[in-house]
Amino acid sequence: MITIDNVTVGYGTAGFIKAVDEVSLTINDNEILGIAGESGSGKSTLMRAVYGDFSTGLRIQSGSVTGRFTDARTGRSIEAPSSQFRQLWWDQISYIPQGSMSVLNPLMRIEKQVVDGLPRRERRGSRAELRGRIARFFAGFGLAENVLDAYPHQLSGGMRQRVLVAIAAFVNPRLILADEPTTALDVVVQKKILLMMVEIQRRQRNSLVLVSHDLGVHYQITDRLIVMHRGKIVEAGPTAEIFANPRHDYTRNLIASLPRLHGRRAADTLGETA
Repeated sequence: MITIDNVTVGYGTAGFIKAVDEVSLTINDNEILGIAGESGSGKSTLMRAVYGDFSTGLRIQSGSVTGRFTDARTGRSIEAPSSQFRQLWWDQISYIPQGSMSVLNPLMRIEKQVVDGLPRRERRGSRAELRGRIARFFAGFGLAENVLDAYPHQLSGGMRQRVLVAIAAFVNPRLILADEPTTALDVVVQKKILLMMVEIQRRQRNSLVLVSHDLGVHYQITDRLIVMHRGKIVEAGPTAEIFANPRHDYTRNLIASLPRLHGRRAADTLGETA
């Protein structure tokens, strides 16, 4: 689906501050891919390049990011560089950023924010019919219909994050990029949102890329894992294999830092009843 070929990404116009250094990887169809690493490792910058968001001075210095998608209207295959991905936002590619209050418009009700982000083809029918479709979809995320009439500040942090996940998944995009989607939430809410995202991916059979500094989160839900350090990929492979046999010292240190409860990794308990 997405091919990242020897890409170097950074910021600046007069100068250039490198954040991602000669990274190559593929995002496959119907998988949950994890990208792990400490703050400053380049993982979020890489996701912005994959999303095609160059609005903050981000630029690709060398290499390329290309995507292959299927047009929902015609069924034709679409191949495009990341510089053209903006045309595919909320249609083929969705993005769940960290910090819901910095993303949701504080002056706009939730329903309008959903509708404004929809591709034209999804706005079919009357306003009442569209609201009904949105409300039914939101109900699957534990969000009552009255959430659509609320402003962001009237919702809890967990509810706002559920709203972002629901918006990202509403049109069944082929790729969802989630950048630290459970940051600043308590562990119970984190668990619920992670399970929700896994269920979405299984139901829609799209690709989910989960960016997190928390290796325990990746252990819980990802199929394949990329570990980044200082802008480079230092380890990559099936998540279970990396945890069973980490090859790089940095990865071993990350795994060793995971908390243990009664001899078990705390990460092992995601699927258990809270």
